[in-house]
Amino acid sequence: MPSLRVDKELNDQMYFVTLTIKKWYYIFDRYNRWDILADSLKYCQKNKGLKVHAYVFMLNHIHLIIQSPDVSGVIRDFKSHTAKALLINIKETEPTILRLFRSKEGKYEFWQKTNMPEIIETDYFLQQKLDYIHDNPVRKQYVSQPEHWIWSSAGYYENEEQGKIKIDPLDD
Repeated sequence: MPSLRVDKELNDQMYFVTLTIKKWYYIFDRYNRWDILADSLKYCQKNKGLKVHAYVFMLNHIHLIIQSPDVSGVIRDFKSHTAKALLINIKETEPTILRLFRSKEGKYEFWQKTNMPEIIETDYFLQQKLDYIHDNPVRKQYVSQPEHWIWSSAGYYENEEQGKIKIDPLDD
């Protein structure tokens, strides 16, 4: 079973990670919240050495295949930044749901603590995770073909068209 966080000794490796909203609440499908995720990933690509090899944004979680000199730092910063942006967005658009994310200490927590990191060590495992990521919107019946989901890298792998997030090609 995957650990909760990226191992500091293996911080520069390629990982499959899953970032999930607390209580699995559906929040990304409205009020430009997928854009918050995309903009934050783009920032990390430009400023933190993040390579995104594959991604999919779902209603309450995201899957990524990523690599960086500091994967754990990038994930930490991504979650922190998006939490702040989500708080602002939700206060402006759906303030009644904020109570769902308030901790006992009175702070807002949008992300589950676990990232479910799994290191990519074989081509077989990489292909398995790519297929899983790209088939996720089809399994959930959002679209009939993986490449039709605009919040995914499936279009890049199907026809090499860059979508919402720039994909860093996998080394052959």
